[in-house]
Amino acid sequence: MNLHNLKPNPGAKHRNKRLGKGESSGLGKTSGKGHKGQKARSGSGVRVGFEGGQMPLHRRLPKRGFNNIRFADKVVIVNTAHLEKFFAEGDTVNEESLREKGLIRGQFDQIKVLGNGQLNKKLTVSVDAISASAKEKIEKAGGAIA
Repeated sequence: MNLHNLKPNPGAKHRNKRLGKGESSGLGKTSGKGHKGQKARSGSGVRVGFEGGQMPLHRRLPKRGFNNIRFADKVVIVNTAHLEKFFAEGDTVNEESLREKGLIRGQFDQIKVLGNGQLNKKLTVSVDAISASAKEKIEKAGGAIA
């Protein structure tokens, strides 16, 4: 293979549409824009969401409440079923151990343990938040919350 042998794959290159280059070109006269009208003019078209003067949908629907997504805390959820599956008897559950097991990753503000699933192992749990049902299951299994 040499530089003079290189060429693009078949179908990878296309000829430019040469608009307004005579009737026989197939794109002459109106240049593929039909006849007259707003969309045939240069710099034409309507903005996104414009409904021909009718009150647009985003203004017709009621607006209620406030979405604080920009400043809301990002909470990572771990269920008691995950603790049962990935941790051994007597282990400590904290951010570091959860990352090692691959249960959490990336950036977040809080770790919360929820009570979805059974827990029969004695674990020491040290996270930011625990639901009431998860707390009950951890303590019932003989574990502790640090």
